[in-house]
Amino acid sequence: MVQVCLNGARGAADGAGVPLSPEAMAESAALAVAAGATDIHVHPKTPCGQDSLSPRVVAATLDAIRARVSVPVGVTTGAWAEPDPVARLERVRGWTVLPDHASVNWHEPGAEEVAAALIERGVGVEAGIRSGTDAAGRFVRSPLAVQVLRVLAEVTDASPDTAEESARALLADLASAPGRPVLLHGEGGGAWPVLRLAVRLGLASRIGMEDTVVLPDGRRARSNAELVAAGVREYEDRRAYQ
Repeated sequence: MVQVCLNGARGAADGAGVPLSPEAMAESAALAVAAGATDIHVHPKTPCGQDSLSPRVVAATLDAIRARVSVPVGVTTGAWAEPDPVARLERVRGWTVLPDHASVNWHEPGAEEVAAALIERGVGVEAGIRSGTDAAGRFVRSPLAVQVLRVLAEVTDASPDTAEESARALLADLASAPGRPVLLHGEGGGAWPVLRLAVRLGLASRIGMEDTVVLPDGRRARSNAELVAAGVREYEDRRAYQ
């Protein structure tokens, strides 16, 4: 599986290729799916470009994207969009249009409560386990670990020289977790090395403007579709040599 991460916390200053409005996200999603993406992760945003968990904002984003694609669509529940854990939980409980899945950062306060609310509503949970945090240990001990859709193993080491080593260490920390599917991804300079590791290990990965704005050869990507096409080629090249 290659998931496209359309925008993340990026804004207008990050370039025209980052989709910010529901219509731009839908167009970017459609082109990314045409390029080979089989799943979508998106950060719904207010008209001023801020990440939001507002039911109205989430509904507008999901409706726009689903009008263009038929693959699963997931959203963030990151604390930066709603820092107060109680308010964040109420936002999620108030969603009128539900995503297929939502990422929950396991190191954030209130993560398990948000995950439980999502599961109760029939929304798949991507358990976000970030390197450099205590998330892996907390997740391994969580009674919800067996109920999540998949583990989102997130490597925050942005160095192309050490990101793969950091990714292997994170996977080792998760070795005792229940056997849920793993999506492994990096960011910045580590995005492509970690994606290639995921390919070699037979794991799902993701690529898109949230994680990097450059192609494997260092050129700036013009779109999410261009990034996805490059990611899909990595998987196809691997299969060709097996």
